[in-house]
Amino acid sequence: MKLKAAILCLSCAALPLLRVSAQTATLEKKWDSDTTLRVPESVYFDAKSNVLFIANIDGAPWANDGKGFISKMSPDGKISNLHWVEGLNSPKGMGIRGNRLYVADMSEVVEIDIAKGAVVTKHAIPDAVNLNDLTIDPKGVVYVTDSKKKKVHTLINGKSAVLLDSAANGVKGPNGVLWRPDGLLLLDAGAVYRAGKDGKLTKLADVARGTDGIEHVQGDEYIVSCWQGEVFYVNIKTGAASKMLDTQANKLQTADIGYDAKKKIVYVPTFFGNNVSAYQLTVTK
Repeated sequence: MKLKAAILCLSCAALPLLRVSAQTATLEKKWDSDTTLRVPESVYFDAKSNVLFIANIDGAPWANDGKGFISKMSPDGKISNLHWVEGLNSPKGMGIRGNRLYVADMSEVVEIDIAKGAVVTKHAIPDAVNLNDLTIDPKGVVYVTDSKKKKVHTLINGKSAVLLDSAANGVKGPNGVLWRPDGLLLLDAGAVYRAGKDGKLTKLADVARGTDGIEHVQGDEYIVSCWQGEVFYVNIKTGAASKMLDTQANKLQTADIGYDAKKKIVYVPTFFGNNVSAYQLTVTK
């Protein structure tokens, strides 16, 4: 009897693990936009206005050439304004606070008035070279990564400061960043990390090389894109990462993704593919 009871207890204890391992996440293609975009690196979905903002590099990935621009697109893939805001360099990650769109652009964070479709100001980040992604917390603090200088900066009321760097915090080449109530999430060297208040980085999950964009789905579950053409569903609690999409054979990149949390649609900028692809996310357990 005791042996049977022990076996029963072990079986019951294993059930939660079985449910986690049985979870599947898939992406189903909904549409591709036309190819009039020019090296789209980032997509940001604004639920308030039901608009997609697309950051176009339009040139070399890390050039200060003034050719970069922001496009506006409807959620069905129709481009409503290709050159909505022009005169940027190599725009990448974006975030919204109030009526302002913030864009990481080489050595500056560009602040755009959404209603006017015009640049309000350009916040220079001292010593920055390759600003890549940004996120904004509820208090309005902007967090922006510099992949080449291996730093994460904050921008508060127009003043910048270094939050994380390679020397003090072991940052290797930060890209995607996402503010969460329990800590800043950072994509660095193929993995997901959480930055503690003391600046210590804790690895939560290994993903793949080229980690680029990160979006929250539910609980401890996230979508992570890797630039070379892979998108993963990642559970930062268990450390599991399952591949949902691989476009490498088609030579299409999967850069900094956007996400409609209500409809569960993932928007993927294809970089040199010059368009955006939309996928329906389905998660089952």
